[in-house]
Amino acid sequence: MIYPKIPLAQTVIQLCKAKQIQHIIISPGSRSAPLTIGFTNDEFFKCYSIVDERCAAFFAMGIAQQLKAPTALVCTSGSALLNYYPAIAEAYYSDIPLVVLSADRPKHLIGVGDGQTINQKNVYKNHILYSANLKLDLKDEKNIPSNDDLPIIKNLENKLERFLGLQKDIQEHNEQEINIALNIASLKNGPVHINIPFDEPLYQTVSELSVKPKNIEAKKVENGFDSQELKHCIDEWSSVSKKMILVGVNHPNEIDNAFFEELAKDDSVIVFTETTSNLNHKSFFPSIDQIIAPLSDEEQKALQPDILLTFGGLIVSKKIKALLRKFKPKQHWHVDEKKANDTFFCLTKHIELKPQEFFMAFLPSLTHYKKSDYKSFWHKIKKHRLKQHEQYLREIPFTDFKAFDAILGAIPDNRVLQVGNSSAIRYTQLFKINNTLEVFCNRGTSGIDGSTSTAIGCAVANTKPTVFITGDLSFFYDSNALWNNYIPSDFRIIIINNEGGGIFRILRGHKNTENFNRYFETRHHLNARHLCNMFNFEYVSASDIIALKDALEGFFKTSEQPKILEVFTPQNLNDEVLLEYFNFIK
Repeated sequence: MIYPKIPLAQTVIQLCKAKQIQHIIISPGSRSAPLTIGFTNDEFFKCYSIVDERCAAFFAMGIAQQLKAPTALVCTSGSALLNYYPAIAEAYYSDIPLVVLSADRPKHLIGVGDGQTINQKNVYKNHILYSANLKLDLKDEKNIPSNDDLPIIKNLENKLERFLGLQKDIQEHNEQEINIALNIASLKNGPVHINIPFDEPLYQTVSELSVKPKNIEAKKVENGFDSQELKHCIDEWSSVSKKMILVGVNHPNEIDNAFFEELAKDDSVIVFTETTSNLNHKSFFPSIDQIIAPLSDEEQKALQPDILLTFGGLIVSKKIKALLRKFKPKQHWHVDEKKANDTFFCLTKHIELKPQEFFMAFLPSLTHYKKSDYKSFWHKIKKHRLKQHEQYLREIPFTDFKAFDAILGAIPDNRVLQVGNSSAIRYTQLFKINNTLEVFCNRGTSGIDGSTSTAIGCAVANTKPTVFITGDLSFFYDSNALWNNYIPSDFRIIIINNEGGGIFRILRGHKNTENFNRYFETRHHLNARHLCNMFNFEYVSASDIIALKDALEGFFKTSEQPKILEVFTPQNLNDEVLLEYFNFIK
């Protein structure tokens, strides 16, 4: 087998292999050549070449999101690793394990005007779980740092002993730092950064390994539910008649359905789920804004829970956040083994368990349910809202709203649905989603950047076909995502093109002015047809409901190429239809 000659590169590669980090996303560069040589010449690794580092990082994140295991990124020195930063921030807030392996210049070449060089040490310090800054291997006695306090080495033997001693210390330091970083990525589910200095020559290879690094196995500390804490939770829960469970981003199939059946028996509990929660039950409330947007202050007060129990990732709905901040629950418990955000400014308890572990201990210990009309009252509201929702769809013209209804209803069973941010995820939240779909969205930082790249990484890692719904600005912003040789033929993109940032027409602000059109909505007349020709996608478009339904009939059928469906909707009507919706369903 071919190995890089540099011991540090061998160490990094062997420890990634020992820890089963198999997917390696590489962006081209010279300083990272030792890593690229090692990874690409070992059949254990599945290597991908993605030129644009920003796209590469989100692509890697899409893979890690699906595998729930660390994925590694390899880049050269300089600005390359800065282009990873948007995805690093997303991974940090979304608890997705990424490993950044950045090549660097030797210390003596930093800050002297050498090309492609920046200060890489701790560059992600505010959005990283661990930064490992490795030490340069010694090549010969010229690399030994001078120290006036040491006796002069008079002969070659002493020189060699000193050299070997220093190199041993360096090797031990590097092995320890790499082990720590990789273990943290795996155990704590988040991004880590390993900065790796290499000196020239960079391209030399050997046929035998010169180092055998020690793999320090990751040891997970199991959290338990203290019996006194459990009893206290049960007593508090059983004593109140209004309990709300609010679920954010949650990976599919992580909680047993039996717990949902148990929760459904309790009339004092309502469960609000977001599309990204991947939880489905007929007694739950899946379209939060549909329920609460039309409420008066008095009605919002009636919804105020005594206890709010939350789990999962960040919440999309601004309306539920506003309601619970205004009408605070007396207690807010958050269940998560890692962290608890005080989203509603009333957090009282962080239960450091996985939701599955919490429900396993908590629900069987409940001896009775509090009598209440809390759930039955809001189910009547839900039933009325759904009836009005269907009536509204029959009355409105073709707009974003009607397009989402047709699209979401046409997606075949057992697909992975990736949704872009901004308007796309908010519209998706208003509709009933096929419960065989697995839904994902980059809600850590909620940016429009990288959504397409993430969806493609997901499509590569998941055996189920992936469908990606996005807005036009998000799609064009991340169009380099299509510069990718690994896109499966069953991958589908649906673009809602309303010629600008439609979300800004929904938010408060001055509309229909030159300033608004240019600097907020960012009007354009672009379409995806030429990009499809460039990147070998099949292309189909629609501009009305009949054409859309016709296009959807064949869109998901097997093909030799991935496909894009571009749906053109009226720019100046979408906001009116959406805002009127909340009045109509009241």
